[in-house]
Amino acid sequence: MGILYEDVVVIRQAEKPGESTVITVNCPDKTGLGCDLCRVILLFGLSICRGDVSTDGKWCYLVFWVMGEPTTRWSLLKKRLLEVCPSYFSTSRIYYYRPENQQRKPPDVFLLKFWCSRDRIGLLHDVTEVLCELELTIKRVKISTTPDGRVMDLFFVTDTRELLHTKVRQEETILRLEDVLGKALISCEIELAGPDVTACSQGSSFLLSAITEDMFSLELPAGHLNGFRDCSPVTITVDNSLSPSHTLIQILCQDHKGLIYDIMRTVKDYNIQVSYGRFFSNPKGNCEVDLFIMQADGKKIVDPNKQDALCSRLRMELLHPLRVAVVSRGPDTELLVANPVELSGRGRPLVFHDITLAHKILNISIFSVEIGRHMIHDREWEVYRILHDETDEDLVPRNKIQDLVRKILMGWE
Repeated sequence: MGILYEDVVVIRQAEKPGESTVITVNCPDKTGLGCDLCRVILLFGLSICRGDVSTDGKWCYLVFWVMGEPTTRWSLLKKRLLEVCPSYFSTSRIYYYRPENQQRKPPDVFLLKFWCSRDRIGLLHDVTEVLCELELTIKRVKISTTPDGRVMDLFFVTDTRELLHTKVRQEETILRLEDVLGKALISCEIELAGPDVTACSQGSSFLLSAITEDMFSLELPAGHLNGFRDCSPVTITVDNSLSPSHTLIQILCQDHKGLIYDIMRTVKDYNIQVSYGRFFSNPKGNCEVDLFIMQADGKKIVDPNKQDALCSRLRMELLHPLRVAVVSRGPDTELLVANPVELSGRGRPLVFHDITLAHKILNISIFSVEIGRHMIHDREWEVYRILHDETDEDLVPRNKIQDLVRKILMGWE
């Protein structure tokens, strides 16, 4: 079974400002395909306002109505969407199903190191934005500020295009950094990060036990307090009466950036197949989702304990997809942001981009950054630890920092 190459992903761009662009995907099915597609859409900074998903278990048809910026690179988006479809390009220009055992090797990690003669507000965000535009994925960051104000930044990155080993790609990256950093840039180097260098980038694995308990709890706090005050209630219902082979999950909740991705990654982690899905977000910021799902064995979910576990996890992921806290680290202030890692090993896109944007808006300097992964409550988390410049601590209240970071991450600012 196959379809023509140009029909796998079709993007019909909006004709007028304010209208949505329609993305259609028609390809072989696999468990988690919806999650992978939504992750790419989120990576390009697009929001899904409506969607329809249907599959017979072998072939699927997905339609997403998305809102984006005029600068969205639609041709590149199409290419990235094609890459996650379970198919490959043959000499006959027909796409066929690609066996799941054809696994790609992990991408090479490169060390991007540059010195600046001085620090400035927003420097880290400007660099992060350039790296995102270049499709360089930031794995870890290490920042050092010398007493005389010079800054050394170490970025451990992977290249989506898998070309950073070439001289042309490295020169392109350095030129883009020179454009944004200007005369402040002293030097810039790119090299393949060996195991010894990567190990030195891991940062501290220590997290305070109090932070661990409060931030990474998988249970909802009583009254939805402690970070839930901005959220509307989430309603999830289960119905097994409408289909002989599928369980219907209905969700009513407040919309946020990456909401459909959060739903699909949760379902993917539970190894659940979505046979039909429909979602819609209205202008008031409310979202309605209907999912007809089945287990890996092709049966509906009838066990009450499994139903409760899935609904509980979905409710938590929709109310609290990212964890944000501002804490004391000795005399200094530290911002902690954490997001769960997919079982496939991928973290949430654009988190560091949004964190640095919030600091640029608040006019706060970042003294140091650590990005690491921690196993907490039998779950892997990607944790961002940002230490603020002590001269800025008394200028911006901690609750304002926490609120703005969370609002930008959730797409509410």
